[in-house]
Amino acid sequence: MNIDDLDATGLLCPLPVLKLRKRLGAIAVGDAIKMRADDPAAIVDVPHFCAEAGHALVEMTEDAGHHTYLVRKGG
Repeated sequence: MNIDDLDATGLLCPLPVLKLRKRLGAIAVGDAIKMRADDPAAIVDVPHFCAEAGHALVEMTEDAGHHTYLVRKGG
């Protein structure tokens, strides 16, 4: 599994999810993206997006004022 990095810090809703969706479209099924975001709405938006789009939210962690989401592209 390849893991790409996406820094969405400083972006407000809906930009973190829009950037995540665009980047997921460019990778292979089963690969993943590790996204950092500090938008409080992302805590709700990212899991909801993953559930609706068929992607797996593998991990969500909080660290120094931002959250990190590990999202694996679904098929």
